[in-house]
Amino acid sequence: MLTFPSTVRIFVALEPVDMRGSFDALAGHVRRLHGDPADGHLYFMVNRKRKLMKTLWLDRSGWCIFSKRLEAGTYELPISVDGRQTVSIDATQLAMILEGVDLGARRRRRYRHPPLS
Repeated sequence: MLTFPSTVRIFVALEPVDMRGSFDALAGHVRRLHGDPADGHLYFMVNRKRKLMKTLWLDRSGWCIFSKRLEAGTYELPISVDGRQTVSIDATQLAMILEGVDLGARRRRRYRHPPLS
């Protein structure tokens, strides 16, 4: 389980990224998306086949890259309603993406007991 301070925001790049690059190439991609890779926020990127995800993060001591390749299936990315190239998500949505949960699933209404008269 990944835990980050509440001040850290999580951004997902919706366009595929060439994953052959390392720190500088991923930081350059973040800059092209009008982000600042040195701001301490997490930037998630996927490859064209959506089987490989890399995360770029600058903590207090240096640059970090987290990577995860799926054995089966693809990553489900959130949808941008205003046509932006990046989407800000919360830690719960991040966990769902990493576990392969369909983000488009609808929530069902739960049964509630009627109030006692």
